[in-house]
Formats: sequence, structure tokens, C-alpha cells
Amino acid sequence: MNTKYKQITREQYSKLINQAAGLSNITQPKEGWIKSVRSALAMSGAALSKRLGGHRSTVSYLERSELDGGITLKKMQETAEAMHCRFVYAIVPNDSIEKIIDRQAETIARGIVEESSVHMMLESQQLSKAENEKEIQRLKKQIIDDMPRDFWED
Repeated sequence: MNTKYKQITREQYSKLINQAAGLSNITQPKEGWIKSVRSALAMSGAALSKRLGGHRSTVSYLERSELDGGITLKKMQETAEAMHCRFVYAIVPNDSIEKIIDRQAETIARGIVEESSVHMMLESQQLSKAENEKEIQRLKKQIIDDMPRDFWED
């Protein structure tokens, strides 16, 4: 895959993921989504259990499973639909995709420059602090443009 195609593809995915940033302020209610939505709808556990085709205890089991992380995505979707809702699942980055990539590229670039600085110092050819920073920024841009296979390897 050529570099330009990889950049365009990455930009399209970044745009998609950055749209989810609006969800970053949403936190799960302490009693869980199922119970919160059910309560807002004034729907009893027995009524929701019946809509799901289960026993009376189905909903209390689902609510406990949601809180302990044991519920499946499929079951969350079925439960949401039974309450006339839509289940949304997302992984929301803490920062924009671009900032995450930028930080990683800078870490890599800084490591490369620092390693070469040691060798240059031993040969009395050390760059100034400003020259080092300039080289880090140049290298960071190159790394982001190329996105090498080992980009996320520590």
C-alpha cells in the first residue's frame, strides 16, 4: 500500500473516530444504563423481562451483569431495542487521534535524536539544544508521514 493511500485512509478513520469525541463526557450511571433507562421509562423489571422473552428475574440478572462487565454487546443491543432505544458502542480516545499520533511520533523522534546525540557528543560534534529540537520536529513529521510498521512498538 503506498504512503499517500495510507495517509488518506488514516485521515478518514481519524475523522470518524474524532466524531466520537462528543461522547467523551458521557459516563455510565452508577446503577448502569439498563436500570437507568428502564427507570426513566417507568418500566418494571417484569415488563422488560417479558419483552425480552425471559423470566421475571432476567432483568435483574442483566442489570447485575452490566455492572460487573459480564453482559454481551448482543444482549445490551437486545435490551435497548426492547426499551425502544438504540445501543451505541464506542471506543472514545482521550485526545484527538492526531494528538495521540503526534505524541507517539515525538517520543520516537526524541529517542532517535537523543541516541545519536550521545554518539555525536563522543565525537565532539554535538548539536545545540535548538538544533536538536529542530531535528526532532523534522524527524517527527517524517515519522508521521511514513507511519512505519513499528510505530506503536515500545
